[in-house]
Amino acid sequence: MAKFRFLNTPLTIKNLELKNRLVMPPMCQYQATDGMPNDWHYVHYVSCAVGGVGLMIVEMTNVAPNGRISPACLGLWNDEQRDAFKKIVDAVHARGGKIAIQIAHAGRKALGADDVVSASANGAYGGGVEADPRWGGYQEPRELSRAEIAQTVQAFQDSVRRAVEAGFDAIELHGAHGYLIHQFHAPKTNLRSDEYGENKFLFGEQVIAAAKAVMPSEMPLLVRISAQEYGENGYDAAYGCEIARRYAAAGADVIDVSGGGDGMPDAAHMPKIAAGYQVYLADAVKKATGLPVIAVGLLDDPAVADYVLGSAAADLVAVGRGLLRDPYWLLNAQYRQTAADAAPVQFVPDSYRVAFGV
Repeated sequence: MAKFRFLNTPLTIKNLELKNRLVMPPMCQYQATDGMPNDWHYVHYVSCAVGGVGLMIVEMTNVAPNGRISPACLGLWNDEQRDAFKKIVDAVHARGGKIAIQIAHAGRKALGADDVVSASANGAYGGGVEADPRWGGYQEPRELSRAEIAQTVQAFQDSVRRAVEAGFDAIELHGAHGYLIHQFHAPKTNLRSDEYGENKFLFGEQVIAAAKAVMPSEMPLLVRISAQEYGENGYDAAYGCEIARRYAAAGADVIDVSGGGDGMPDAAHMPKIAAGYQVYLADAVKKATGLPVIAVGLLDDPAVADYVLGSAAADLVAVGRGLLRDPYWLLNAQYRQTAADAAPVQFVPDSYRVAFGV
């Protein structure tokens, strides 16, 4: 029986046909100028397409200049950025790959940008600026007004529309890791007294609805969540599953399951860091929602990734550091097998099959 048979199993979600279960998760490259993708991004994503990755998710791409993690992060707030992304999308498609893009706003975690905004100005920290030096000097945020919330939802929609126009195969909304959507649904950081405080899922639900309104009906919408926060007073996995259920009801088609919150994790609240240490969260969300899920968490060993898929804890596995080190991670995993174990390669272009009889 071939090794890595689960990794090499195709999967279809709505109109998205994936040749395998390997996902390259969104990983910031810090190489953009004024939000524009460039040759660095072209080489990065197209290399992974050549390497056979089933689905690439472009790094956190911001809906506004003040939403960036850094001034060197990508954006999709204008049409020039859209047109630059189309070159990458077309090249990935030409090499048999599928590509999504993560649309986001960093909120109070934005660095190097003016007018830093958040669900609430203070969160649970007793002040706008976290004194802990591990935070890296975040600027003091201010609370978004209702009018600004509406403008931000519109900015998400405009960016999603541009992503659709650029030809992306799926859209992911970033609702994890302490960024703006997360800041609204997390009790630790949303201390508002209005409807957005009473219903902490409202902002995320509005962003999902806005995104779906400009997406083709058969295009999948992925939502990334932190299914558990690992810091003091952070929410637990039960609350994380409720986030997933609410966003599934709002229209999410896939949940990309990670962990972590608005602050630094601490040992008292973290699971032991080991291969697959966050897979239990993906399993819980999958059972809570019935949706396809992406698992993360040190899945760089192909045997571990394949085992996770075989266990039915997740439908897709995200390999981050492994693909940064080696965009041909999957090809090399196949290559290192013995002849008796090797499965047929699934990602040889049709033109090569005809020319070389493979």
